[in-house]
Amino acid sequence: MNVVVLRGTLSRAPEERELGSGARLVRYEVTIRGGDGPAETSPVAWLDAPIGAAAIPVGEEVVVVGRVRRRWFRRGPVTENRVEVAAEAVIPARQRKKADNAIRRAAAVLAGEEG
Repeated sequence: MNVVVLRGTLSRAPEERELGSGARLVRYEVTIRGGDGPAETSPVAWLDAPIGAAAIPVGEEVVVVGRVRRRWFRRGPVTENRVEVAAEAVIPARQRKKADNAIRRAAAVLAGEEG
């Protein structure tokens, strides 16, 4: 089972682009701070993101629900890889009800209540 929930701050402006298929892809960088340890940054990619998904400002606290994925790609003669969160939802934390519902859905998947 592959379920991820992150709560952190957007540390750089979202990048939006249209793929050759016509799908919209929005990339985020989310910084997570917890306890006394160092901050960690996680790349997040949201495929088929809704219109306005790239309008979340830098510094906004967000909740991300998705899964971990590793992508392999070629850059010239070199094969590289990237680990990122493939988002199903990126919600400003101030939209508490929406964020809570997304977290509940993720917990239901973990509990085997949803497919």
